[in-house]
Amino acid sequence: MASLKEIKRKIKSVNNTQKTTKAMKLVSSAKLKRAEEVAKRSKFYAQKIDEVLAEISLNISKISKDDKRFIFFQERAVKRLDIIFITADKGLCGGFNSRTIKSVNELMKECRTKGIEVRLRAVGKTGIEFFRFQGIELLKTYEHLSSNPSYERACEVINEAVNDFLNKETDQVIIIHNGYKNMIAQELKELHLLPVEPLKVQDESQISNSTLELEPEGDELMQELMKTYFEYNMYFALIDSLAAEHSARMQAMDNASKNAKEMVKNLNLAYNKARQESITTELIEIISGVESMK
Repeated sequence: MASLKEIKRKIKSVNNTQKTTKAMKLVSSAKLKRAEEVAKRSKFYAQKIDEVLAEISLNISKISKDDKRFIFFQERAVKRLDIIFITADKGLCGGFNSRTIKSVNELMKECRTKGIEVRLRAVGKTGIEFFRFQGIELLKTYEHLSSNPSYERACEVINEAVNDFLNKETDQVIIIHNGYKNMIAQELKELHLLPVEPLKVQDESQISNSTLELEPEGDELMQELMKTYFEYNMYFALIDSLAAEHSARMQAMDNASKNAKEMVKNLNLAYNKARQESITTELIEIISGVESMK
């Protein structure tokens, strides 16, 4: 059994760790409230853009899929796939990063069996370090973006991928990230950004009966709408991921604090037991000494 001094040292160490995890939980909780508000507002705007694109895609399917104006809606034989995945810049957030990395690995494995080349665009230090350690080449890396989302940098990330799609250097673009569901849960999200899926609804009745019309004169409007759609989806993925990261870290730190409390309890029991045994041994030695002197 460990000595009293060693047990006491362990108790002090665990208590210090518990103080740290409690402080980190409070910090993550405060950050989560701010990130949650931003994510909720942004989600509403992103959904509206998706609804507009759903209606446009329905009209396009009635016109012509081969129209060059609608290149973003045209499906191709996929020979090369670009994956943009988002992980945290920091750790101590449970399985938050591992779920995203696992999903990317599974998709890569699936693509290999189909003979599809995969290129990775990594956002977040954790994911970058993981794939570099595995010896997997990364096309682009972006650090300090997932922890501090910026619309300008989000545009930079997605516009590079969109330009590659237009130049036929890639045939499909997918965004993978762990998104915010609620205070205690996250959900893995996989968005097939390019080409834009022909229909995102089950039937036409789900589309609003607006007077939307597509004409050659509307090219400029279409280009601006598509630009906003790509850029905002990338930005929303970043802030959604950040909210989920804070949620996961808050949970991880809460669990760590509870585990530390339980560990201190067990160590105190061990300390009291060891102390009792020490006192008993001393008493036996004293009694034995007295008896030997008789």
